[in-house]
Amino acid sequence: MRLLLIGPPGSGKGTQAVHLAQHYGITHISSGDLLRRHITENTTIGRSVAAYIHRGDLVPDSIVMDMLREPVEAATRRGGYILDGFPRTVDQAETADRVAEPLGTEVRIAVHLTAERPELIRRLLARGAQTGRTDDTASVIAHRLDVFDDAANPLLDYYRRRRTLITVNGDRPVSEVTRTAIAYLDQARHDLSLPEHCHTPLPAADHDTKLTAVLATPRHRTPHPGRGRCCTGPGRK
Repeated sequence: MRLLLIGPPGSGKGTQAVHLAQHYGITHISSGDLLRRHITENTTIGRSVAAYIHRGDLVPDSIVMDMLREPVEAATRRGGYILDGFPRTVDQAETADRVAEPLGTEVRIAVHLTAERPELIRRLLARGAQTGRTDDTASVIAHRLDVFDDAANPLLDYYRRRRTLITVNGDRPVSEVTRTAIAYLDQARHDLSLPEHCHTPLPAADHDTKLTAVLATPRHRTPHPGRGRCCTGPGRK
């Protein structure tokens, strides 16, 4: 299984990526975490991208592609990945597909997390206060959200036309978002004839949990799938 998480800063991509990676036994690859690690370690990549990160701008495609190629190929060999933070534009998605499709490492399913802007700002300011991240200040947050909004609709249309796109309400409690994403991912995986595999139980659900999401593929759209099945066993894609 090869997944992409799309969502504005503060939508919970990193949190959900960890939960979904653990559930399906696949690798979580965060372009943002990798870039920040390069900055901390003062590598050549880190020195070249530090200014972009601090401003909240997109890092040049060539740098991110070079950085991600090896982790993505390795994760595909191990059974799959969930990619968080790249691609963020249609140009990036097209470039990634041109490189990945001949290698059999392209994204199969995209998951879009939504949340209201005031909630995103609240989450990011709280995170900045806790972690001291330089890109979680009020002015940079506003810029980052604007950058995402400018590119989001064309990118979502790209994956809606070419892949399977699942849109999930990320304003709900973390466990509900995870359960909803898994239910829709399991339906999409069944539709695409991908191997069924999961390695951890579903997170506990509140009594009023609702599956609030939309699944769209180039072949069909269905707003209310049944709950996904959880099976054990190996899976590659």
